[in-house]
Amino acid sequence: MGKATTPEVEVRRSARRRRTVTAFRERDTIVVLLPARMSVREERDWVDQMVRRVLAREARAKGPRNDEDLSRRATELAEAHLAPTLGSAPSAVSVCWVTNQQRRWGSCTPGAGTIRLSERLRQLPGWVIDYVLVHELVHLVEPTHSARFWSLVGCYPRAERARGYLEGYQAAAAEADQLERVPHHGAEADSRPMA
Repeated sequence: MGKATTPEVEVRRSARRRRTVTAFRERDTIVVLLPARMSVREERDWVDQMVRRVLAREARAKGPRNDEDLSRRATELAEAHLAPTLGSAPSAVSVCWVTNQQRRWGSCTPGAGTIRLSERLRQLPGWVIDYVLVHELVHLVEPTHSARFWSLVGCYPRAERARGYLEGYQAAAAEADQLERVPHHGAEADSRPMA
């Protein structure tokens, strides 16, 4: 595993800023906004804290990168969102990324306890990946898309938002696919010799 690189950090002090400290990513740099009157020691403490927050937020937004991360995330989600309702967290024997799912986001084999997520999800926000994981985890206890199934999926607070995101994503992809199939009658059709 490669060594984590330390990001560039830029500190900007402002006389107008009185108490708040803010940090955000600006290209390859983490910018920390501080009150001008802050001491050097306070600055150092705040910068360290804010850089950690930005990096943690970015890591959560990216979602799980490998099968181990994916399995760990499934366990966290099951314990946080499903165990309170079910009494115990559903547990998968295997959770992994796969390359052979082009039409589905994920699949579950309840009898074997396996969950597979499409590699296509890796480019989507972490909260959308979380939704697909919860969806598949619920299949471990409710194999069909029954009312109980959807009620359990709804235990994930961003379920409806993630479903909408995926529907919009699929619609946009279908539209792009359609546009690629339509013959283009652009500039070539309009460029005729002048009489």
